Amino acid sequence: MNKGIGIVEERSISLQGSLLLESGQTLNNIELVYETYGELNSDASNAILICHALSGNHHAAGVYQDEKERPGWWDALIGPGKAINTDKYFVVCPNNIGGCHGSTGPSSLNAETNEIYGPDFPVITVKDWVNSQAKLADQLNIKIWHAVIGGSLGGMQALKWSQMFPDRISKAGVIAAAPKLSAQNIAFNEVARQAIITDPDFQAGNYLKAGTSPKRGLRLARMVGHITYLSEEAMRTKFGRELKEGKLNFGFEVEFEVESYLRHQGDVFSESFDANTYLLMTKLLDYFDPADEFNGDLVKAFEPIKAKIMVISFTSDWRFSPERSKEIVNALLAAEKETTYLEIKSAHGHDSFLFAEERYAKGLSAFLDN
Repeated sequence: MNKGIGIVEERSISLQGSLLLESGQTLNNIELVYETYGELNSDASNAILICHALSGNHHAAGVYQDEKERPGWWDALIGPGKAINTDKYFVVCPNNIGGCHGSTGPSSLNAETNEIYGPDFPVITVKDWVNSQAKLADQLNIKIWHAVIGGSLGGMQALKWSQMFPDRISKAGVIAAAPKLSAQNIAFNEVARQAIITDPDFQAGNYLKAGTSPKRGLRLARMVGHITYLSEEAMRTKFGRELKEGKLNFGFEVEFEVESYLRHQGDVFSESFDANTYLLMTKLLDYFDPADEFNGDLVKAFEPIKAKIMVISFTSDWRFSPERSKEIVNALLAAEKETTYLEIKSAHGHDSFLFAEERYAKGLSAFLDN
């Protein structure tokens, strides 16, 4: 069994200059919180950027001194001897702008007004994230990423990196992603947003000033989202129709184990995540479409790409199914790009990308090392 990274610490950096956003607005005084694992080599050729998904953050691997039982969200894949091998690579994972774990976002103080941004924080896009990550790379003296990797929304960032900065990325790992959201996925996101916006404690996004928090809305949003991350098989195996007390109570309190699980997930999330950030992240997902500037032509959109691309999907992922990954693969092949595709049999649904299934880990490791 491979050992873990051990104790890690977060870092913070002030990005130089301002960032012109795709919306036309400008963001100034940007702070990015990030973590690094491994050592950067002398010519800075071994750097890998890890991009987090919707509710992720910079804590991708290792443990904190005071939270040794809670490893980073991709600890199964990042570390000495693991798929993303920190004995070989220098790994960087930032909390993106708009986040709520230390980077500049809706709950941050706006230096220009000396008030919390709240609902006034500008709507951002994957393109804006990639531009901010490029600024981070500049300040870390990383000219070319050996690879940019991510799952779900993280995979979309990796794809956008290869499209926007073809000379600054050698490889891209696009895992459990899609070329753009389906109407069904946008619908799920809208239900989540409405749960938050219609919570009386939302206060039109000014809940921090009002000393409240739309926890009920966040709780419901997370419960809806969590259902889409799991497969039917995973839910059946984990919960079935098991009753929490072994009998029906003929009421509306928790009776089934799956109800208890969803409520617990919602409660934990509502205590740790910012509602305005959740709204931003879901809208950012809805907006993602690399072919939008090319009249919907994905092949044309991929023409600038120079990186080697690995696309990975999971059989039980119904939110971003293998068919969506194949859309990316087919467009890359039509654009004559060097592309590898791996479809992994897994029962974990969309969350499969978080687990170090052997074929998945070996495939990713081989892609990075070859």
